[in-house]
Amino acid sequence: MDSNTGGQFSGQRRAAVDLARKKVLAAYASSAQNGPLGSNFRTNQFRPQTLTQPQIQSQTQAQLHSQPRQAIYSHDPDSNPKAAYPINTIAKQTATPVNTAPANTTTNNTATTADSWKTYHTAWQNYYQKYYSEYYANAARNYIARERLKDAREKADEEEVLASIRKTNTPENASIIDNDLRQKIRKKATDQAKKSRRYRRFIPIIAGVTVVLIILFLQYNRMIFAPIMAYVSPGNAPASEIEALDPTITQTVSADPRLIIPKLNIDVPINFNVALSDVMAAMNHGVAHYRINGASAFPGEIGNFVITGHSAGDVYSSNPYKYIFSGLERLEDGDLIYVNYNSVRYTYKVIGKQVIEPSNVAALVMQTDKPLITLVTCTPLGTSRYRLLVTGEQISPSYENASSENNNVTVDEGEIEALPSNEPSFFEGIWNWLTGQ
Repeated sequence: MDSNTGGQFSGQRRAAVDLARKKVLAAYASSAQNGPLGSNFRTNQFRPQTLTQPQIQSQTQAQLHSQPRQAIYSHDPDSNPKAAYPINTIAKQTATPVNTAPANTTTNNTATTADSWKTYHTAWQNYYQKYYSEYYANAARNYIARERLKDAREKADEEEVLASIRKTNTPENASIIDNDLRQKIRKKATDQAKKSRRYRRFIPIIAGVTVVLIILFLQYNRMIFAPIMAYVSPGNAPASEIEALDPTITQTVSADPRLIIPKLNIDVPINFNVALSDVMAAMNHGVAHYRINGASAFPGEIGNFVITGHSAGDVYSSNPYKYIFSGLERLEDGDLIYVNYNSVRYTYKVIGKQVIEPSNVAALVMQTDKPLITLVTCTPLGTSRYRLLVTGEQISPSYENASSENNNVTVDEGEIEALPSNEPSFFEGIWNWLTGQ
């Protein structure tokens, strides 16, 4: 809308205002004819009266005090309200009074005139408020629709222009395409930089949490994976290939020494003739024969034949036998254990389990007249806090003529502070390296 030159919207507004004025004047005239003011509209009471000078001054002062900013008009239903005369016009008229009304009549007419004009202006205000609210609401909706249509057209035109430019291989077109590509890359880089700045504040928190999680994983991952591996084949052999055999039948087997536990699906090599200082290294290649004074027997000999192995290790460790004894707690009395030694298979039956302190090495020395086997590992799973001993008695072959000479051999064991443990954890390995242990 152009208020200076008077455009299309200015003409529409003028027409709407004129139409509204006519409707309001018509309604006002109708109410004046039928209402309480109807008898006064066509009398001389609302026309300019010829008053004496004292009456003019008295009436003018009373009206100005009651309505200081409002003019009292001379009304004619057939005339334009803008052509009315204010009270000062009345004051300038000097003539002989023709129809002099009583004082109370003049006062009543003045009050009636104020009430009628109040009603008149209220009608105008209501009309303009409704008209302009609807007008500006429609104008806002039209403006939004035009802007959206304009954006859509500009985008479509831009894509069409670029498509036509790409079809024409000229240096100018190539330059335009390059500029467009640069703008897109620049916009993408700017958006990426804003996003990066937005999330940069979380980098220290994420880094700290990541470091803590890595430390916890390095130290305690074995506590998570060891219970799982307790129910998985520790020796990586299919369960169908390890079956319980008749203990009354003595079988000839290969000379390769092995430990076989069908219930746990274990089939692992045994390392014999290992010094106590090399037991930990030997357990990286299977299980180890552990010999101390009073518990140094071999398979088939009277005394205690001790085998030790790992029950847990770090998941990133390269030792393939780190979980070999993880399921040892599942063995119960009556379960069978097989040992292949010197081409003979020895069968043992589990007769008991116990948990001891790592330093209680004397628990391996047992007074017995039978060939026994004791499996040693760490417990609870994932830790080296205690040691689990699983003891079995030989039931095959017959040991009537078995000797006990190796069980009484003195072993150069030195000082034994504790039974073998699991592999050291990540931070235990660092500590051992720093202290030279």
